[in-house]
Amino acid sequence: MVFDGKRVQVVEDLAVREPGPGEVLVAIAGAGLCHSDLSVVDGTIPFPVPVVLGHEGAGVVEAVGAGVTHVAPGDHVALSTLANCGTCPECDRGRPTMCRQAIGRPQKPFTRGTAGLVHQFASNSAFAERTIVKAVQAVPIPKDVPLESAALIGCGVLTGVGAVLNRARVDRGDSVVVIGTGGIGLNVLQGARLAGALRIVAVDANPAKEEAARQFGATDFLTSTEGVRDILPTGADHAFECVGRVELIRQAIDLLDRHGQAILLGVPPATAEASFLVSSLYLDKSILGCRYGSSRPQRDIALYAGLYRQGRLLLDELVTAVYPVEDFAKARADAEAGRVARAVLTF
Repeated sequence: MVFDGKRVQVVEDLAVREPGPGEVLVAIAGAGLCHSDLSVVDGTIPFPVPVVLGHEGAGVVEAVGAGVTHVAPGDHVALSTLANCGTCPECDRGRPTMCRQAIGRPQKPFTRGTAGLVHQFASNSAFAERTIVKAVQAVPIPKDVPLESAALIGCGVLTGVGAVLNRARVDRGDSVVVIGTGGIGLNVLQGARLAGALRIVAVDANPAKEEAARQFGATDFLTSTEGVRDILPTGADHAFECVGRVELIRQAIDLLDRHGQAILLGVPPATAEASFLVSSLYLDKSILGCRYGSSRPQRDIALYAGLYRQGRLLLDELVTAVYPVEDFAKARADAEAGRVARAVLTF
């Protein structure tokens, strides 16, 4: 699945090189269609082209490069987008999402016919039959976890559940508001449920999303933030903005109780600015950015796979529809119209 700067197309002349030292070649079984992929297409996320899209995938190891010992051919793996170095001070402190090697340095492991090298998106490019990742990005998972479901761990689950458990550190009895119940928002909801939050209010303009929101953990559902104060008169302990609109960021901040936290997960345009009343923060309130759920993928992916096997984390339910890669246009239309929690492409 290649985006050339003007259009997205399925091509059959893409080749991927062999894995080098510290790399893994993975045959992709399933890949989730995330809004970040669509944001590259619409220009919200600037990225060099041509590029193989996709960053939320799972598959089977086909080959490993020199020095790779934690996975072997035949192993099932879920892929993260975090190509962190493992040796810098941030990695050493358990903050791989802050590694300066983990973002902004796209590789070119693909070639396309006579057109030359093709970029890799998010150090991953899961919209291909095969891709190359760094060893640290390939996390082994049990073979009884369906790969089409496991694909979603690597972005939506890590980001949403991780934001709750790792960044916000939601505690038992806390109150949570989740603005936007797409793929990320649903995972925030189930993260809040896993954390033991007592009141979990989901907000989405689309009333058809109420059933899924409640399935994932919402105790209440609203179609706007106007009714939140009726449910939480003093405000929320945590408000997660999962859409990426500056007016909703303001609403998340305004909904906070004393010592509350607004956690920003949605991605507005790179130059977007948000405003808020400075005085509203003086009661120990916080605005928190969050990259990739503040996750440690080698730990967290294994954790979430284990919770799935125990029936405590929902994965299969996230997969609203499965499309062959040739039906990308339909998958994209369904995702943009909000008809699916997550569309999964197969190869």
